[in-house]
Amino acid sequence: MTQLKITKEFENPLFKRKEVIASIGAEVVPRLSEAAEMISKKFSTPVEAIKIKKVSGRFGSKNFDIEAHIYSSKQEKDKIEVKTKQEKAAEAKVLEEAKKAPEVNAE
Repeated sequence: MTQLKITKEFENPLFKRKEVIASIGAEVVPRLSEAAEMISKKFSTPVEAIKIKKVSGRFGSKNFDIEAHIYSSKQEKDKIEVKTKQEKAAEAKVLEEAKKAPEVNAE
């Protein structure tokens, strides 16, 4: 992966977030987790406080645009951002496993 370049940065006081559009040159489309890590390093914020809205590219091009929202904390992000079905299912699975863990230890 090459260097992340910020193309547009906007402070949104209504939602208490920073909206960022960045571009990156890469051979393959970066995963959402990779994009969040790169933006986290660039802005020195925790990965949990970043919501990647989309990663897009053009056919045949090796340049990709990343659109992200950066919040001050995970709690701020959770109050505003709508969770997808996959995110809700992943959280439910983690909670279910956490409930089963104490039962196993009690035996």
